[in-house]
Amino acid sequence: MPPAGVAGAVPFDLATPADVATNRKNMALLVQLRWTAVIGQIVTIAFVQFWMGIQLPLLPMAVVICGLIALNVVSHAWVRYRADVNNRELLIALTLDVAALTAQLYLSGGATNPFTSLYLLQVTLGAVLLDAPSTWSLVGLVCISFAWLTGDYRPLSLPQHGFADAFQLYIAGTFIGVVLDAVLLVVFVTRINRNLRDRDARLAALRHDAAEQDHIVRMGLLASGAAHELGTPLASLSVILGDWRRMPQFASDPELSQDLSEMETSLQRCKTIVTGILLSAGEARGEGSAPTTVTAFLSALVEEWRTTRPSATLYFRNAFGADLPIVSDIALKQAIFNVLDNAAEVSRDWIELTAERNGDTLVLLVTDRGPGFSREVLPHIGKPYQSTKGRPGGGLGLFLVVNVVRKLGGVVTAHNRANIGAAVKLELPLATLAIGDHLDG
Repeated sequence: MPPAGVAGAVPFDLATPADVATNRKNMALLVQLRWTAVIGQIVTIAFVQFWMGIQLPLLPMAVVICGLIALNVVSHAWVRYRADVNNRELLIALTLDVAALTAQLYLSGGATNPFTSLYLLQVTLGAVLLDAPSTWSLVGLVCISFAWLTGDYRPLSLPQHGFADAFQLYIAGTFIGVVLDAVLLVVFVTRINRNLRDRDARLAALRHDAAEQDHIVRMGLLASGAAHELGTPLASLSVILGDWRRMPQFASDPELSQDLSEMETSLQRCKTIVTGILLSAGEARGEGSAPTTVTAFLSALVEEWRTTRPSATLYFRNAFGADLPIVSDIALKQAIFNVLDNAAEVSRDWIELTAERNGDTLVLLVTDRGPGFSREVLPHIGKPYQSTKGRPGGGLGLFLVVNVVRKLGGVVTAHNRANIGAAVKLELPLATLAIGDHLDG
């Protein structure tokens, strides 16, 4: 007879979303295949009874099929409302399948039925889906069932006409059983392995994200510690420069006054960077985030960047449209500074920052006229230590940008422009920046 059906999932029970999804997919697949097995049994019984003229105990065999249907209905509901599948539950399901197959074989010739080869399908699936002790338990059950069928079964009553050679009939049945074994095994194992490969890919992605997060945490701790250490000497330098500015010999010399102004500007930039690091780490030294608008935030950002990088030329194009109240975010500000700094290193004469609105998304596009990204680096934008600058530790700028934007629910993409230069696009959901319900407009 055709197989009584199978059920199961991965042979271990982990609480990760990837494994939960894989278990549910495997159970849904196996429930579908059990329906196929039920249909196959009905077709086979009808063929043997009405076309071959071999009398079968239809009522008991129908009871077994109804039992499989009930099991499948329960399994379907179980898959819908159950979050996971463990090894014990899988063993129970396969045991019931072996019992159903044994019952059908008992009613149709026992060990003389050529479809006894379908036991191998159950064992193979057990080896794929169960742990080792459960697999051997299933093997023992199959061996005991087959041994019992060799001595206790309901023999088939073959008609006297049309079946002169019963052995040839047995060989034909064995051939059909082997074909069924092969086809169903390919279907089962191929699709289950595909589910397992999908799960492994999701787990690999989760491990990669966890490694990146760990890397960010370690970098954040290092940066926070360095910022704390730099705070005192920067404060001392600020006091010294203030004293120097009040000294007559400095105040009367225009060149020294100019030098002092440049030093104070650079010092203020260093203090701003330190404050930004501590704010990002949740250890604010000064004022925290404040209400502002998209236009005000970007205009102030551009003005500050131009002041602290006077050798670079930045063009700002605001195509956002109607202004929107938001909360200024120091981490986002530092991320945009990072992108602009990278562009300035290769294209000091021309950098453009464009702000646009696409539905409920703020789109920031930074373009330059530099050499662009290399073919080797472009596919790995946002990964640490991917840099064309050739210095140790390079490539962390865009890595930090990608992670800051990702934490805000956005995405970062990069590409080379058609003629010259590169473009980096930051897409941020306004819901993470806006104040209250101000997205309409």
